[in-house]
Amino acid sequence: MTFLYRLYQLLIALPVLAVLTMFFSLLTIIGCSVGLAHTWGYWPFHVLSRIICFVLLLPVRVKGREHIKRGTSYVFVANHQGAFDIFLIYGYLNRNFKWMMKKSLRQLPLVGKACESAHHIFVDKSGPKAIAHTYSAARGILKDGTSVVIFPEGARTFTGHMGIFRRGAFQLAQELQLPIVPLTIDGPFDVLPRTRGFGFVTWHPLSLTIHEPILPKEDEKATIAEAYDAVMSGLPLERQGYVKNEDQ
Repeated sequence: MTFLYRLYQLLIALPVLAVLTMFFSLLTIIGCSVGLAHTWGYWPFHVLSRIICFVLLLPVRVKGREHIKRGTSYVFVANHQGAFDIFLIYGYLNRNFKWMMKKSLRQLPLVGKACESAHHIFVDKSGPKAIAHTYSAARGILKDGTSVVIFPEGARTFTGHMGIFRRGAFQLAQELQLPIVPLTIDGPFDVLPRTRGFGFVTWHPLSLTIHEPILPKEDEKATIAEAYDAVMSGLPLERQGYVKNEDQ
């Protein structure tokens, strides 16, 4: 079965998805260039992400959509299991948002330009001024009623377990008094862990759990702990528990 699935990926899925990725990237770039970044910066990749999961035969389960309301800006914080986190959130959160993503992703052919055109936020960690500029951009987006998705671990796990949560997302939520929505992701680590690079994917169900919003507390550490515990609670028992990530 593994051999047949890999053969399917090589001969059918990967060629189809490569063409579709180029098409939807160009669609995003063109759509955003005419001043419709709110629409074209989200919908093409929302659709593409669903297609990717469908073509790769990956079942997706979502719980907790009733916890988020239309017309409300949120700071979504999620654990970071692997590359397929992107497709799971983009395709199945069903929420127009902007990513906070690594600056290096801007260099990806076409996709990086599409992300720039869509006004996603590239995180520059080169120094305090660069980091301050990153969060200044995020403040401007959130004030316009759009939500933002952040991986507060800042790096994908090596083990499937969670590392620590950095403060940036929570400082942003505290400053703007926006609710924080913890997201638990499970499955992408089994599909394509970072230790495998970008080779063949392994068939495995994906799940996204949307937890109840958390209002920022004066005690920032308490807010972080509450969000962390919520994300952790959605993981299977074998994935629960902190494991140090040297890459954070």
